[in-house]
Amino acid sequence: MGRPGPIERLRQTRRLLRSEGVAGVSARLRTRVADRVRPVADGVFPVAQEDLLRASQNAAAGGPLPAPLPWEPGQPLQVAWVCKPPGAGSGGHTTMFRMAAALEAAGHSCSVYLYDRHGWEVEQHRRTIRAWWPWLGAEIRDHAAGIEDSHAVIASSWDTAYPVLASPALGARCYFVQDFEPSFYPAGSLALLAEETYRWGFQGVTAGAWLDGLLEREYGMAADHFDFGCDLRHYAGAEAAGGRDGICYFCRPSTPRRAHELAISALELFAARHPETPIHLYGEPPGALRFAAVDHGLLEPQQLGELYRGCVAGLILSATNVSLVPHEMLAAGCVPVVNEAEHNRVVLANEEVAYSRPTPADLAEALSALVSAPAAERASRAAAAAASVADVSWDRAGRQVEEILLAAVAARAPSGVPA
Repeated sequence: MGRPGPIERLRQTRRLLRSEGVAGVSARLRTRVADRVRPVADGVFPVAQEDLLRASQNAAAGGPLPAPLPWEPGQPLQVAWVCKPPGAGSGGHTTMFRMAAALEAAGHSCSVYLYDRHGWEVEQHRRTIRAWWPWLGAEIRDHAAGIEDSHAVIASSWDTAYPVLASPALGARCYFVQDFEPSFYPAGSLALLAEETYRWGFQGVTAGAWLDGLLEREYGMAADHFDFGCDLRHYAGAEAAGGRDGICYFCRPSTPRRAHELAISALELFAARHPETPIHLYGEPPGALRFAAVDHGLLEPQQLGELYRGCVAGLILSATNVSLVPHEMLAAGCVPVVNEAEHNRVVLANEEVAYSRPTPADLAEALSALVSAPAAERASRAAAAAASVADVSWDRAGRQVEEILLAAVAARAPSGVPA
């Protein structure tokens, strides 16, 4: 097809206005503008060029990874976490910060090094962290100032694995893996660079059992997992005073692995069958919708718990490792509808989850079955859902991460130091 001229563009716009309306055309224009102005220069590449090249050279040299600071059994660890700056409410950062807080509660010392590729002041990020994660006591530092020698240095994403490998700092190299990140990208540079980090000999610390099996099987990476937890303080509790009469959806159109377009199609079918049932969205703006829904925006955990306790079911999809949301819904007695997949089944081994084939019709049917059930059956299922995670807390996960790091440091302790 040749480049369209003004007349063809005008005709296209008229057809789109008839089929999608003003909101749909506006959304298309915003996407096109964003695509055109999205930075692609080296300055916003996920990894600084010097870190990319130095890490690549270190990997190619095949030498031993840095050893930890001298350490003896029973001695507290000094742990350096390297991560990208978090946005408000980031789920991945929440899990990582929970583990850092658990280590500090166990007597270890943690520092968080922010790897910022956009030039913001570290104080801005520090304010965000203190506002959204006030219980995190770790010192917040700028990675640009360098990583101090530690017992363990932990990468928290593929793009932070490069500066971690490039750094000369002492510290057993560990890798906090919460998802299979090569799948975040189309085939190309980013997917290849992400995949390569699993071959560097870092000790994997994975969120759930699916990832550690995958990394060991496909890349020969030593990995151990921690089990998902649930913040029962915010999500457990009695159902809303008005009972349960709606469904909810975790809305993340900016994150392809959360299958937003599929979810919206399923919700449209559901809304046509159940116009009387409120549909609640939370998270990011959903874009143009062809059905009625309440958009709550970004909610804090306490507000989320209140929403879940007023809903019969929730829709949460994942094309890679399962998110934390299903556990939180279960704790509130809100039955999660999740797409059928091995990575979801392995991590979310819970009989109260409603699994469905990932098609609009099947997902809509799963939601419909839950809201159409008799009141007594809905109440029984909500109680069973909450009971299924009543003993699932983050304390166990924190202990598991501590054990993995202690073993990694002991195995890599300098020669002559008891291990």
